Amino acid sequence: MLKTHNPHNYSYVTMHLEIRILGGIKLNNLDRMRVTMSVQKPKSHNILRHSIDLYNDNMVEKFVRKIAERIEIGTSIARKTLQELTAALEQYRIDELEATNQTDEILVKELTADEEKAAIKFLKSKDLLKKTNELIGQSGVIGEETNRLLMYLIFTSRKTNNPLHCISLGSSGVGKTHLQSKVAELIPDEDKIEITVLSANAFYYFNRTELRNKLILIEDLDGAESVLYPLRELQSKKKITKTVVHKDKKGTTKTIHLTVEGPVSVAGCTTQESIYEDNSNRSFLLYIDESEEQDRKIMQYQRLLSAGKVNNDNEFIAARFLRDVQRMLKPVKVINPYAEFLDLPQSVFKPRRTNAHYLQFIEAVTFYCQWQRQKKYDEQTGEEYIETTIEDIKAANQLIIEVLLRKSDTITGAVRDHLERLKAYLKQYNQTTFTNTEIRRNLRVKETTLRRYNKQLLEEGYIKRIKNAKTKSYCFEIIDLQEYTNLKNQIDSALNTCLHRLDVASSPPNRHTSNGEVKIKKVS
Repeated sequence: MLKTHNPHNYSYVTMHLEIRILGGIKLNNLDRMRVTMSVQKPKSHNILRHSIDLYNDNMVEKFVRKIAERIEIGTSIARKTLQELTAALEQYRIDELEATNQTDEILVKELTADEEKAAIKFLKSKDLLKKTNELIGQSGVIGEETNRLLMYLIFTSRKTNNPLHCISLGSSGVGKTHLQSKVAELIPDEDKIEITVLSANAFYYFNRTELRNKLILIEDLDGAESVLYPLRELQSKKKITKTVVHKDKKGTTKTIHLTVEGPVSVAGCTTQESIYEDNSNRSFLLYIDESEEQDRKIMQYQRLLSAGKVNNDNEFIAARFLRDVQRMLKPVKVINPYAEFLDLPQSVFKPRRTNAHYLQFIEAVTFYCQWQRQKKYDEQTGEEYIETTIEDIKAANQLIIEVLLRKSDTITGAVRDHLERLKAYLKQYNQTTFTNTEIRRNLRVKETTLRRYNKQLLEEGYIKRIKNAKTKSYCFEIIDLQEYTNLKNQIDSALNTCLHRLDVASSPPNRHTSNGEVKIKKVS
């Protein structure tokens, strides 16, 4: 009987021989069975050690004769024992490979009738987004009320034909990865792939449809620099192709194409916003809340957790229920009949791509609310679709305003946060000017970091360097204290103007077909 409880020393004992497989057996290279074994009679000290490929008949025959000669046993017994051992090892290797494959496979949960009913009832409930946000909080995501709902809806868009992407930005240690991983726990395991580090060609060797409608989670973009280009292609073209040279079984060299299809939704974290500009342009930028209020929320949760006063069961139940809700969302086409009336503020940078993101996010909100929308069918193709409502646009505008504000800013998120803290400090102490020494001491900013912030603020014209008339030393002054407030008001005004135009219209534009082409009839 073959015993494999010790992975480095298998044993196979019969009435006549005691055999040990030293170092175990490799599970790859199934065309050979190379082992190192020791053979002896039971309770004997005469041991024969030998390395052999049990699939090589000539080697086995020589080994049989050597066993018979050294151990003083019949060749028929030695041959039979080795044949039985080979069969046992073969079966063991097959069983281990099957077990490994089953372990790698992600089990897809089948919802019970009660679970489906509860999820559908939730998806049909009033104030769905508000209730969803509350459940996300109950699942263990502390604070970040806007970011967590934004991220959840972005992750939900993986099921659509035009998924959204996001990058979480913030300084080291503020919880970027924690937020992403906690929200990702609300997505079913079969729909996501979590990655820490990737090799340069890793994405090209997935199966053709293995990534389709998947959520790809990258813990730190710094560990995935080599795959940023194929990631961008997956985001933009929804497909990547690599041409490689391959030898077939006959040894003939051929050129083959490795193709991996999307679409995919990609999420990552980084502290270096400027380095990943090409990827940032394709993604929603979610800036982590680094306020003192958020610090208090997290530290209070940590204290309660340490004191054993956090109900982990409730967090698990909330997360499991939201995963069930995700499973009840089915792929369906979304049409926004109001799209041609929606305008972005002129201050937004790269308006073409930002406009596409804005419209896609509205569609993502509609997609999540699909159980509250009437199913319609195209007259020509019979394709099923649902339509966006004005309520969807209002909800999207409330969530996306901070994203549009950041997209309209000429400075990076970290520098913007520093500038707003600087404004609050000057207002508190009724000052108009400041020095580097003063800011380092009171706002606790490192000298190298402050120098980098000031350089960008000077280049973009947010501060200026002036000479103090009394001390004859140089200090800094903020040029416009209201510039960010004015920018926010401008974006609010642009979005509200669009909503006002839609509210004036008593009904949505009518869709009709002509010559097989779907057209939109504008409202007056």
